[in-house]
Amino acid sequence: MSWKMLRYFVVLLLVSGGIGAGGAAAATTAVAACGSANVAVNRPATASSVENAGLPASAAVDGNPGTRWGSAFSDPQWWQVDLGASVSVCQVGLTWEAAYGKAFRIELSDNATDWRPLYSTTTGTGGTQNLDVSGSGRYLRITGTQRGTGYGYSLWEVSVRTSDGGTGPVVPPTDPADPDFGPNVSVFTPSTPQADMQNRLNQIAAEMHTNQFGTQRYAVLWKPGTYTADVNLGFYTQAAGLGLSPDDVNLNGHVRVEADWLQQGDNPNNKGNATQNFWRAAENLAVTPPAGQIERWAVSQAASYRRMHLKGAPEIQLWNGGDGWASGGLFADTKIDNTVVSGSQQQWFSRNSEFGGWNGSVWNMVFTGTTGAPPQHFPNPSHTVVAQTPKVREKPFLYVDAAGKYNVFVPALRSNSSGTSWSHGAAAGSSISLADFYLVKPSSPIETINAALDQGKHLLFTPGVYHLSDTIRVTKPNTVVLGLGLATLIPDNGQAAITVADVDGVKLAGLLVDAGAINSPVLIQVGTPGSTTSHAANPTSLHDVYVRVGGAHVGKATVSLQVNSNDVIGDHLWLWRGDHGDGVGWNVNTAANGLVVNGNNVTMYGLFVEHYQQYEVLWNGNGGRTYFFQNEFPYDVPDQGSWSSGGGTQGWAAYKVANSVTSHEAWGVGSYCFFSPNTSIVASRSFEVPDTAGVRFHDLVSVSLGGVGTISNVINNTGGTANAANQQRYVVSYP
Repeated sequence: MSWKMLRYFVVLLLVSGGIGAGGAAAATTAVAACGSANVAVNRPATASSVENAGLPASAAVDGNPGTRWGSAFSDPQWWQVDLGASVSVCQVGLTWEAAYGKAFRIELSDNATDWRPLYSTTTGTGGTQNLDVSGSGRYLRITGTQRGTGYGYSLWEVSVRTSDGGTGPVVPPTDPADPDFGPNVSVFTPSTPQADMQNRLNQIAAEMHTNQFGTQRYAVLWKPGTYTADVNLGFYTQAAGLGLSPDDVNLNGHVRVEADWLQQGDNPNNKGNATQNFWRAAENLAVTPPAGQIERWAVSQAASYRRMHLKGAPEIQLWNGGDGWASGGLFADTKIDNTVVSGSQQQWFSRNSEFGGWNGSVWNMVFTGTTGAPPQHFPNPSHTVVAQTPKVREKPFLYVDAAGKYNVFVPALRSNSSGTSWSHGAAAGSSISLADFYLVKPSSPIETINAALDQGKHLLFTPGVYHLSDTIRVTKPNTVVLGLGLATLIPDNGQAAITVADVDGVKLAGLLVDAGAINSPVLIQVGTPGSTTSHAANPTSLHDVYVRVGGAHVGKATVSLQVNSNDVIGDHLWLWRGDHGDGVGWNVNTAANGLVVNGNNVTMYGLFVEHYQQYEVLWNGNGGRTYFFQNEFPYDVPDQGSWSSGGGTQGWAAYKVANSVTSHEAWGVGSYCFFSPNTSIVASRSFEVPDTAGVRFHDLVSVSLGGVGTISNVINNTGGTANAANQQRYVVSYP
């Protein structure tokens, strides 16, 4: 295929939508020749002159074909763009207005002073020109020496396309001083008018209040400083500070979640139900409510309150404060100066936090490495307390340094820790410039995403929904893959959304993987099957990683998360086969297992797995540990014959430790049933483990929610039956 034919093929694909994260026709070879992305869009532009203020230099790179730059009516004139970093330029596109350049030259420079020729002509005809060129530099300048008309020089748009020499797709550079996060990220500074900031927060809150399965995604970010704001946090919204410490961003007001939209019980006027307040996050902020006012954080799964400092409020309530229901959440690396009141929260996990006090318990409250926690006491009240967290790394986060540049901070691995990582001095860890990240957008081609990873770059996913035509493959150690605003990945062709090689220190964080309509054998795979390498000194970790199968649409996946590598750390996971919404049903959103662990010495902190059709957790590796587990069996079992693991066992255990395992330990684990279509359904047990001294469970509970359905035993053949007559059953230790 000739070069001209190759370029024609690229143009055809671009016009037809065939290149993109979700495009069915992925022309890897064509993209490799010259990138399709315009790296000049929204880059800083200057010019020797402008005809008037309405025709600025920036208009030629604003992505709007209806705006333009126009110069004074004299020769010579120049227009210049800063591409942010040195790139290899393979094509320059010029879309002239009627006032065009007859003679002009294009040059490149590394410093905007010393220029190298790239292209020149004395016979330009105007119109649209796509000029094939070859050269590298950070700055590109167009100098006109002879006008084609009596007017000046005028360009509707200038595009710059880059090449990596034909070794793969071009990865656009990221400017750490002025990154383009896209339209779904709002960055506030101390100079932002308070009314403008609050109006934006209110707009997002209104849009996301009941938007449980919508496609909108948002992040609201604050640079260091002091603000006054009321943040009513809705679905798929992340509120985060951009300081190195939570105390760098002081917000006077609230960062709250209310239970005020979902019906509670039979009364349509009672909206105190928080059991579907999912998918949202508050991170890295110091919040001081008005004097005497409480803070409300009425949430359930996939709602993290992480690296926060709540000041002044007499208490934070984890439910609606009255008769409302709520079903679980997370405090991590968080300091709350006064009291946490859990109220009707059914279960909660607190890790490496500091509380002024704690009041409340229902079925399963677990505290690991947390000061100010209540004393160990199970089951009444059901407080499970582990004094130190054996090994953990906090979630990476975005911040702005003193020079105004964006970085991602990667906290260091901590061993045998308690309390926060930041409240007793600067947190240990390292920073990565955002220049080393590929800033991914929903339109980013999957080929470019993987090319960035192959080149050793990290990934920052901006808020949005990403339809993937291929798997995101993380192959290099220490790679950070970080999502903003609950960035959502959907594998469209039955492939995995993400795979991670058996390497050290990968961090996956802030992502929602949503199964597609074609069954994926696995959605997230960490390590290759048969992995044997030790990663104890630098484990891979997953932070606020969620999986959904059905609910937003039909989804199918055999296994949601498979861990093959050794020493992996899970830090707040919710793996959910949808029980409500769209595309749900026993034969519709099919999903066998939520989590399958094959690696050794894998640790899970805050593990939520619900409604899968076989073993919801299947643990095959040795040395595993779980600190807090919450589960609900599938609601929609049609009949006992459709749900049986064989050998006389009714149903499937929620948490199965394989018979070959000789060492495993878990603290604070709960499993519930609500067999609503058929209340005669029975699960033989919640937990199924080999009877060996090295396998130990502490503080277990089985619950028949409202007495709807039966769990015959808590663990193996021990613990008694949970049903309508005895809805909760507890076991303090096993064996």
